[in-house]
Parts: sequence; C-alpha cells; structure tokens
Amino acid sequence: MVSQLSKEGAQHIPITRDNSTIEFRNVNFSYVSGKPIFDNLSLTIPAGKKIAIVGGSGSGKSSMIRLLYRFFEPTSGDIFIGGVNIKDIDLDCLRKSISIVPQDSVLFHETIFYNLHYGDLSKSKEEVFEASKMADLHDSVARWPQGYDTQVGERGLKLSGGEKQRVAIARAILKGAPVLVFDEATSSLDSITEHNILDALQRATEGRTSICIAHRLSTVMDADEILVLQNGRLQERGSHQQLLNNPHSLYSRMWNMQHNGSSARAASAI
Repeated sequence: MVSQLSKEGAQHIPITRDNSTIEFRNVNFSYVSGKPIFDNLSLTIPAGKKIAIVGGSGSGKSSMIRLLYRFFEPTSGDIFIGGVNIKDIDLDCLRKSISIVPQDSVLFHETIFYNLHYGDLSKSKEEVFEASKMADLHDSVARWPQGYDTQVGERGLKLSGGEKQRVAIARAILKGAPVLVFDEATSSLDSITEHNILDALQRATEGRTSICIAHRLSTVMDADEILVLQNGRLQERGSHQQLLNNPHSLYSRMWNMQHNGSSARAASAI
C-alpha cells in the first residue's frame, strides 16, 4: 500500500543519534497481492551501529528502506524508531531524520557548490566545504580552474562516477540526519574508486545509525553486524567473521561465489 500523508495528530518527534534504534516488528508487505516481499519480518538495528543488509535479488533489501521512509506502508506489522511507531511521527519530521545515498544520485545542471548545498540549503558555505572534505571531494574541487563555481553539466555528466557518489555522501553529511542509508552506493564503481569511497563512508557513518544495502559483500566486511535476508525473513545475522565461520551459512555461500568468481575472472585476464 502506498504511503499516505501524515495522519492527524502525528507528532514532531525529534529523532537523535541516541534514540535512533530501528525495529521492524512482524512486518508483512507485498507490492502485488500473492507475491509477498516480507513474511512476518522482525529485526532490530541498534542506534549508532553500522548494519549491513544483504541477500539475493528480490530478497527485500531496498523494500526495507522504502517502508522506513514511508513511500509504502506494511500490509501488517509495525516499524519503530526510538520506540515510536513511524506512523505516529510527522512525515516531514521522519524523512528529515533519514539521509539516503542512492546508487544513482540526481545532480542539477548547476555549479558543484549548488549541488552540494542542496543537501541542506540552510547550511553555511563553511559547512558545505566541511562536508565536502569529509566526503573526500574538497581537494579535487579545489584543483578545478573554477573550483566550487564549476558547472557539473546536465545530470552531472562532467563528473566521474566516484565524484557523483562523493557529492551524494557530502549531501547526506550536510543534512546531518541521525540515520544514514547507503543503497548500493558503490555498486557501479570500479574497485579502486570503490575503496576510496568506502573511506569516505566510514567517516560519514561515525556516531550515526547507518544501514548499508550491498550486493558486493566485500564492501560491508567492517559492519558491526550483517543481516541476511531470504524469502522475506531474517535468515542470519552476525559479524562478517561469525557468518563465515559457519561454512553452511547462506552468507558463506554468497561470499564464496563472489570471491571465487572474482578470482576466476582475474585469472582469465592474465
């Protein structure tokens, strides 16, 4: 069911880093009747922790974020932040508390400064520069002939894939939301660029509740906990090493398939 506007009596409840624990409680959801995405899904994402969500295609990784952001409503069950049902939180207040770094960020045919500032237009120029530094973008921009006045082109065509992702990360940092979501944020990048972006992500997530949706498991090895979804339920959870220690776990099988596949491709390229 598509989300409705805030219900009458919804509260402007401030969500902070300390009270940003997220809980899915017995959540059922489907886009089309008869094809369930979640089957009584229950899980908790503790405040201040970096949690990775992994699973096969169609396991509901991105659907979790759509429900959390209230683009859609669960068929049944509830979602809480800081112990408060998100249906009872003013929609604008809820969405201001969550920053999302998407796989493909939207850029405007404007200057790089304008595109960064879009994260929160109320912030000062100095705060924009600081967010740019945290996203490992500032030094590159400073070397451009027109610096922060450089036009990025239609949909950011003058920027590389890595630079676009850094803009998205800087926007999220500037917004200052207590909850950060990275939805396959590095999936379209090469390995070297991905490594540099991961360093920026590590700085951005410090002290915040962060959810990293990933296909490539190598990008979430440092997560405090990894949640593995399968058939609409939470199948496994644990650290990278804990999950690998069980050779029969779904995570281990996914890891081996990706790792062995990468090794085979590397060998064939020699």
